[in-house]
Amino acid sequence: MINGVMFKKFDILLDVIICIGLFSFLFSDIEAAIASEIESMSVKQLNNELNKWIILDARPQKEWLKEHIPGSISFSWEDYTKTDKNGVKYKILQPEELSKKLGELGIDENSPIVIYGDADKSWGGEGWNFWILKLLGHKGKIRLLLGGIQEWKDLKLPLKTGEEKKPRQIVKYFYSIDDTINISTQELEKNKNSYTIIDTRSLLEWIKGHIPGAKRISWENFYKGKNRRPINSTELKDLLKKNNIDLNKPIVYYCTGGIRSGYAWMVHTLSGLPPAKNYEGGYEEWEKLVVDKK
Repeated sequence: MINGVMFKKFDILLDVIICIGLFSFLFSDIEAAIASEIESMSVKQLNNELNKWIILDARPQKEWLKEHIPGSISFSWEDYTKTDKNGVKYKILQPEELSKKLGELGIDENSPIVIYGDADKSWGGEGWNFWILKLLGHKGKIRLLLGGIQEWKDLKLPLKTGEEKKPRQIVKYFYSIDDTINISTQELEKNKNSYTIIDTRSLLEWIKGHIPGAKRISWENFYKGKNRRPINSTELKDLLKKNNIDLNKPIVYYCTGGIRSGYAWMVHTLSGLPPAKNYEGGYEEWEKLVVDKK
């Protein structure tokens, strides 16, 4: 009788353990799906809500002038970076200057924003846009347009060419820098063994020089298909596992100047994995501040 009761309790305990395990497995998938859903948007949804969003085109301005989603604003990394006093290229403008320019575009820190590009001519600039806004502590909704302008064109939705004569009200953008998603050269050099460092550049760039201890995964592996949609959470985990990436350390992505790595950072962020950093200075800064000084 006692044995029977004990076995029954054991069966119940086993059922509970199995249920907890199954729930945890399902919850991790649901959590990842939610992380993607709250940070992305379909082309059809945007087309139905054009007047509800400020739309940023991350491609070079010349591409935007050729054709763009109606009402979108050109916001390419090429126009918001400069060479700094150390001769490092592709450095983002100072927060005061960057926030001023956003305000001149009619964007404040609470504006709902949709970002699109093509992950090609934009060099992943949509990820850089995403990262910049997060760096400034943007409080409004930010959405990535899945499939970019390619998918918009596939659905034969309307496009505009040239400048749009649309008056914009100048506003004030109040920023609050989030240092947790960036990393300085000094911090990375001093504590590089504390991070898992991923180089998102090409093989040729890697061969010419890279940060010691880094592993290379080209940024082109972070999207797929003809419309260059970002890979999902499961695919990203598989990609990182395939490349023996240690997820027990915070991940730092880098490229030449933070643009391609910004795209990888965005995909990582959408996946629901633990927070990562984008080394905005990139190898351009590492080479000048570390390699050239040795």
